[in-house]
Amino acid sequence: MDTLTISLLTLKIDEAKEFNEGACFVVRTQTGVYAYKNRCPHRGTPLNWLPDKFLALDKQLIQCATHGAQFRIEDGFCVWGPCEGACLEKIEVKVEGDKIILPIV
Repeated sequence: MDTLTISLLTLKIDEAKEFNEGACFVVRTQTGVYAYKNRCPHRGTPLNWLPDKFLALDKQLIQCATHGAQFRIEDGFCVWGPCEGACLEKIEVKVEGDKIILPIV
């Protein structure tokens, strides 16, 4: 399986960035690094409204730009919106030193 390696230093805490031509995104928090496919479970649309803009204003949840659905960063579970109870498609990540490694999706 092909992998993508990203420098942990390019991702600040409470920040998200898209990778693989927007197919996926990575979020870094105080507690970890999380990655998801960039697809809302409600309509299949991209979640971000601008490049790298995935988080709600308070940076506590991932927010879909299309319908405002909100997802927990830690597990992708939708806590509010038209797809409440659904989950984002998680991508397993490994952090090794200052590198984030994830499969290419």
